[in-house]
Amino acid sequence: MSDYIISESASAASVGLVELRTIDFESLALDSGLTLAPVTIAYETYGRLNEQRDNAILILHALSGDAHAAGYYEGETRLGWWETMIGPGKGFDTNRCFVMCSNVIGGCKGSTGPNSINPETGREYGLDFPVVTVGDMVRAQKMLIDHLGIARLLCVTGGSMGGMQALQWAVAYPENVASCIPIAATPKHSAMQIAFNEVGRQAIMGDANWNGGNYYQGDPPDAGLAVARMIGHITYLSDESMHERFGRRLRNKKALGYDFTLDFEVESYLRHQGELFTRRFDANTYLYITKALDYFDLSDERGVLVETFRDLPADMRFLLIAFSSDWLYPPYQSKEIVRALKGNGLDCSYLEMRSSFGHDAFLLENKDMTRVVWHFMESTARINGVKLG
Repeated sequence: MSDYIISESASAASVGLVELRTIDFESLALDSGLTLAPVTIAYETYGRLNEQRDNAILILHALSGDAHAAGYYEGETRLGWWETMIGPGKGFDTNRCFVMCSNVIGGCKGSTGPNSINPETGREYGLDFPVVTVGDMVRAQKMLIDHLGIARLLCVTGGSMGGMQALQWAVAYPENVASCIPIAATPKHSAMQIAFNEVGRQAIMGDANWNGGNYYQGDPPDAGLAVARMIGHITYLSDESMHERFGRRLRNKKALGYDFTLDFEVESYLRHQGELFTRRFDANTYLYITKALDYFDLSDERGVLVETFRDLPADMRFLLIAFSSDWLYPPYQSKEIVRALKGNGLDCSYLEMRSSFGHDAFLLENKDMTRVVWHFMESTARINGVKLG
């Protein structure tokens, strides 16, 4: 095994300038029984595919993410959402692997979604867009992988909703997956997780500008979407991280205002996050993706999670990562997956990282997670006879 020592130069390295690409497909059959046609998938790639085409890693994004996982676009400074983990010398090492990330179906950043043009009407789909599932998202990704000529992925991975997609990949296409790294994920939403999503959806649909989802020619429901984001953002943090960052500090004041203006720093922060989100995200997409998350249940067809993994190949490897302060997808949900995998004798490692960042830790923690992932990818490649670099 190669020795990996993280360095400041490695952690700072970037894949550099990247390009968003799109591919069009004739149609996609959906779990609902409907067919979406045509279908566009937006994606990015980093690193180089080897001659055997077996060093590919598929990165899967969370609710508010997109295909821009690493690097930067020409003329822009914003780095990809997983810049900490993708790049030269990082956990998903682009000096050694070919890394891909696509925007999910139902998204609003290049892949077909509710803000795309409906060919039957010549206008945006809005709520005429069919309801999609995590299974549909993965089915679309499989079409992309097939198009790229990749028969077997070295790894599928992602955090939060990305981890749920990774699990779906392992179950739906076991012959095409060598390893799976679900991070801060769950096998199904709990009542609490569904409840938070429903409150966010109601905030959007209660906005005066929502207009039944047909707002694209007028003012969008930004107030409702901002509130939905504020609610969601609270669940991504932890009590400890909020105390450390804000406490009860006042915002540019020496005393309470005793009114409904901004008093506390945390109020200002949440409003700012909500306002930023409205600049880059579509409200209808928020509805569709949160519903897809709520529908997700890895054990639905068989009823028992251990049975879901019964037919997975014995050589498929898993690494599950959870975070101690994550109360949105708490560690017990990852442990449920671990028990089901081990109940089938599968190669499964589990890491519970101590972190004060809450659910957002998968985006913020770096050195320890990078080291563990890098070594896992190294050993997975060696076991499967994959030549890296």
